[in-house]
Amino acid sequence: ESYKNLGINELILLGIYSAVNNGEKCTLGRLVKESFNLFPEAFCFSQYPEWPDSRKLDRPLRTLRKRKLITGDPKTSFSLTKLGKTIALETSRTFRQRKLFK
Repeated sequence: ESYKNLGINELILLGIYSAVNNGEKCTLGRLVKESFNLFPEAFCFSQYPEWPDSRKLDRPLRTLRKRKLITGDPKTSFSLTKLGKTIALETSRTFRQRKLFK
């Protein structure tokens, strides 16, 4: 998978971008689902790879908020800042599956 060279923060930005681009509110649950569907190996439980592990998003989400790449919180929803969206778009260009990230 081409995403294995990316860090968890970039993958989360892409997950938020994808959810929002699909016209959905990016709640924590939606982000867990989106991230796991797009990048299953990065967001699965190690013992049960068929299940998403929401704990893998906790610290990175705080880091992304601190770096002003996202806004929001787990109780409401997340969105990308202008800089976060720029990074998500640049990162998405590295994928061959660009149709996922229009």
